[in-house]
Amino acid sequence: MPTPLVVDTDTAADDCFALLIALLDPRADLRAITMVAGNVGFEQQVENAFLTLEVAGRPGGVPVHLGARTPLVRPWVSAEDVHGDGVGGQRRTGTHTPADEHAVDALVRLAAEHAGRLTVVAIGPLTNIALAVRRDPAFVTNVAELVIMGGSINGAGNITPAAEYNVYVDPEAADVVLRAGFARVRMVTWDPVTLQGTVFGPERIAQIDALGTTLSRFFVRANQATYDFDVADGIPGSTHPDSLSVLLALDDSYVLDEGEYAVAVELRGEHTAGATVFDARAAHRPVRAPRAVDGERFFTYVRDLLATR
Repeated sequence: MPTPLVVDTDTAADDCFALLIALLDPRADLRAITMVAGNVGFEQQVENAFLTLEVAGRPGGVPVHLGARTPLVRPWVSAEDVHGDGVGGQRRTGTHTPADEHAVDALVRLAAEHAGRLTVVAIGPLTNIALAVRRDPAFVTNVAELVIMGGSINGAGNITPAAEYNVYVDPEAADVVLRAGFARVRMVTWDPVTLQGTVFGPERIAQIDALGTTLSRFFVRANQATYDFDVADGIPGSTHPDSLSVLLALDDSYVLDEGEYAVAVELRGEHTAGATVFDARAAHRPVRAPRAVDGERFFTYVRDLLATR
């Protein structure tokens, strides 16, 4: 039976590719896309989500719910220097509009409707998830699994030396979520798993480009700005932790090594705000976090998905 999913996203580049997995993998039953302030301007993120639905052949097929446009207490921090507009200037042709229901209300409702079965994959800042926790105490117990793309086991960040972007943008929200008591939480981190298992270098991008499908052309163009930024930053290709997060929600056999941790979020550090502290020595370790994944198999999966005509 397909897994009922909600993907909470700040749609740009890899978020778009993560949505393609949720839309096209037969093991996924994508019930909603919920939008949260993150990578690029909010309205652009919404356009990117609708464009991805079109590219996947699902225009109007999944409701898009608008959520938090700002973090809980801090000003929004953009990643447009990394992603550009998030899709390489591509534009949708349809005129579908967002659902009337707020993203937080949709999260609470869907968790109740699929109590004990719904998986929420949060690949942006955790603002919407924190607001859902505050809105309905039953939300935490209704969600079967929460998969978070965020944080860093080894203390290396991608927006500051200590902080990964999604947690850095709204550390207060991350703190609320990680303290909430979800039964199953998996965190797909920047370091080590993203940097070791999800990098697509020039040979892999060339393989995708050679597919010549609508999906592969969309990928290459939407990915270009991120690829260029990552390479200039010393990474040997573009990074795809959002896509991995959705895939692991459907099939965790890609995980080669995983630890259990208590995770705390630094809220006040002058140089470390948004840093995550992964404690493997704590008595209670509610968060699972991959330390290694099968990167070659992950790439093959993405390439084969993008070969779909």
